[in-house]
Amino acid sequence: MAGEAENRAAFAVQAGYCAAMAAPVTARVCVALGQALDRSTETGRRVLDWPGEPVADAVVLRLVGGLHALHRAGADADLSRVFDGVVTDEAAVAATLGRVVRDHDAALLPWLDGPPQTNEAARSAGLMTGLLHLATRFGPRVEVLEIGSSAGLNLMLGRYRFDLGGVTVGPEDAAVRIVPEWRGVAPPVATVDVVGARGVDIAPVDVGDPAQAARLEAYVWVDAQERLARLAAAIGEVRRVGVDLVQGDAADWVEARLAEPQAAGVTRVLMHSVVWQYLPAAGRARIVAAMAAAGARASADRPLGWVMMEPNRDLHRHEVRVRGWPGKTAMELVALTHAHGAWVEGLAAPYETRDYVMRRGAYEAD
Repeated sequence: MAGEAENRAAFAVQAGYCAAMAAPVTARVCVALGQALDRSTETGRRVLDWPGEPVADAVVLRLVGGLHALHRAGADADLSRVFDGVVTDEAAVAATLGRVVRDHDAALLPWLDGPPQTNEAARSAGLMTGLLHLATRFGPRVEVLEIGSSAGLNLMLGRYRFDLGGVTVGPEDAAVRIVPEWRGVAPPVATVDVVGARGVDIAPVDVGDPAQAARLEAYVWVDAQERLARLAAAIGEVRRVGVDLVQGDAADWVEARLAEPQAAGVTRVLMHSVVWQYLPAAGRARIVAAMAAAGARASADRPLGWVMMEPNRDLHRHEVRVRGWPGKTAMELVALTHAHGAWVEGLAAPYETRDYVMRRGAYEAD
């Protein structure tokens, strides 16, 4: 159980991540909040007495999301001067945020009830990189099963146009184009045909509801205007064509989906990004066991794949790992990527082969 000192320290930890990812305004807000919070508000008391692991639970970004929502709604002129980067003095920012938390205590408190759901569409660049590796082995047709889908933006990756180090994938007339800075070795040249995409989330976001869409936008850091524009385009696509997204427990859902008949010539792929740490240990173990059992049943005409993009906190970046069945090769680390997909670094074979290791406090950024 964390104490007040550890809970305050989480603000500096998050500020470091934000600074490393070129988000100086959000970093400044994080530092100031760590100084400004006190026990005069219910929000302050709840944060300072947080019972879990504050970094892993993303407590800081829960509160930052609430403040960003107030800014986007024009609820406080002084707060907007901070988020617009007009006020930069550390003491002035801390004083403003302390007053805003007091004035908007009731509005901010519910933001602490659940983790951020940014559902960054550009993360699909890392996921598509993994799918290219599987398509090279098993063929172009894939059925995607995503856990932790949030609003389902990455379920749309078959409709996005990607340029990954000169390797292009997806429809040329796509409304959403994903072109990360590419580093390292280009991914395999292959065709990926997403013939089906289904997802589950413990608390799905319905972007057809303006209030839920606004909440999703609030979790995007104010520094990242390009991300906000991309989010708007992706939301537009979801509203136009829809996604197959249900509410449920990830382990229950994976077990049920893997038990369903699989079409011949289609690779069934479990996919997720920045979600593994949010699952209970028992749920993670059930998913690993279900995938191992399904992998043992996999055949050349009904292959199974696993593509993940999850944080490596030690390196301040994310790992793209891929596994395919039939086959006995462990998870292969095929790429590293920025938390929000700004860049992807393709790695050269032979790949590191081990299962993903979730470090304590693995949460890096959302």
